[in-house]
Formats: sequence, C-alpha cells, structure tokens
Amino acid sequence: MKLKNSLLGLAIGLSAFSSQAAYVTYTGFDVGLGEGTPLAATPSSTSAETNFKNALIGVGTETFEGIATGTGGPLAVNFGAAGTATLSGGGGSVQSVTPGFTNGFGRYSIPSGSSSNFWEVAAGSSGDFSILFSETIAAFGFYGVDIGDFSGTLNLEIYNGASLLSSQLVSGTRVTGGSVLYFGIIASDVTEDFTEVRFRTTGGSGDVFAFDNFTIGNREQICRVNCGGEVPEPGSLALLGLGIAGLAAASRRRKAV
Repeated sequence: MKLKNSLLGLAIGLSAFSSQAAYVTYTGFDVGLGEGTPLAATPSSTSAETNFKNALIGVGTETFEGIATGTGGPLAVNFGAAGTATLSGGGGSVQSVTPGFTNGFGRYSIPSGSSSNFWEVAAGSSGDFSILFSETIAAFGFYGVDIGDFSGTLNLEIYNGASLLSSQLVSGTRVTGGSVLYFGIIASDVTEDFTEVRFRTTGGSGDVFAFDNFTIGNREQICRVNCGGEVPEPGSLALLGLGIAGLAAASRRRKAV
C-alpha cells in the first residue's frame, strides 16, 4: 500500500510538472542617469542575468568585443559550445564607446566600465532584426541599453521554424536616457524550444536602441532550479516514472508468487 501511494504521489507530481508548461522570464531594469552618463552599476538587471544563468550550465555569450566597429548584418554570431547564429535585418551595426562613457546619446556597452562594443539599431519596423540559430535552443537572454527614452517599444517574438510560439513585451514605456534592462527567457518543455528570435520595435520619436551580451542555451543546458542543485528535465522525469512503474510491476509479481 505504501508503494502504491508513493507511486500515485509521484504520478500526480509528474502530471503537474508537465501540464504547467510556460516560458520562464527573467527581467531587471535600472533607471539611467541621462544621455551622457553611463550607469556604474546595474543591480537589478545584473541580478536578472545572474538568475537566468543560474538556471543553465555552460552557456555561450556574444559580447561583440571581437567584431570590428561598423560591421553590419548579416552577422555571424558565435556562442561557443552552445552553437552559432546569424543576426540579420534592421540595418543595425556594431558600435564602440570608450569604457566608462556613453556615445553622447545614452548608449554604451555592458558592463560600462570594462567593455566597448554593442549592437545598435534604429527603432521602428524598418529596424526590426532577427537571430536565426544553427540548432534548436531553449534559452535566450540579452541586455538592452537606452531603450524607450523617446517612447520606442520592444517586443521579442519566439519562433520555431515558421510558427510563432510567443510574443513577449520587453519594454513599453518612456524611460530615462541611458537606462539598462535585462531580459531572459527559458522554455519550460520541449514544445517551447525555438529556432529564432525576432526583435520587433516601434520608433517613438526617433528612438535608437543598443543591445549587448546575447546568451543562449539548449535543452541539455537547463538545470531548472540552479546548477548547484540540478533537477532532472521532464524527459528524465518520464524515464524515472517508467522505472518506478517497472518496480511496481515487479512488486506485484512477487506478491503473486
């Protein structure tokens, strides 16, 4: 009876785990100091990035530091062991600012005191761009700088092939120049894994956006709670359920003998 109750409890737990699938998002926002002064620290957005990465193992990040200033799309993006991607559309380009400064218009690299390069694009439908990944992934995160100080907005669309899986509002209000945000998203199960993200923007009164530190992870790199206390993926839980079901069958056979 104890074994039967334990199996029932596990089955309920497995059902709850699989039926509550939804993208997990990580967001943080730090108010800027104006067009000419970078933030020396970004505690809220940095915390969001940390929490996002704590749910992953061995992710790859593109910082744009190794790409020449003025390079436009289509741009090959390298995430190391996590894979590669192609950034295209929007007429954007890699820009560079001396660490500790802005470009005079609120845009700079993250972290502002030690890196120079970032991806810059004019907001508005003609500035929309996409990142097409070389393989199916389950996690994507990035920094946005100076987004929305002229009322521009940003939505992130998640695609698997031609299918739109989700549209996430990243920034939709007027903010102070030089503000910094972090946005990360992790798929809860394999049905939410994706092959492309598209950045959809509105221009407001001539907004220009900066992006930095794109990070990706595939399904095998998700560790759910934190990487110090790893929790099995749904597929692993299913295998565990099958194993326990086999154990129950063996127990019934022993009782029948």
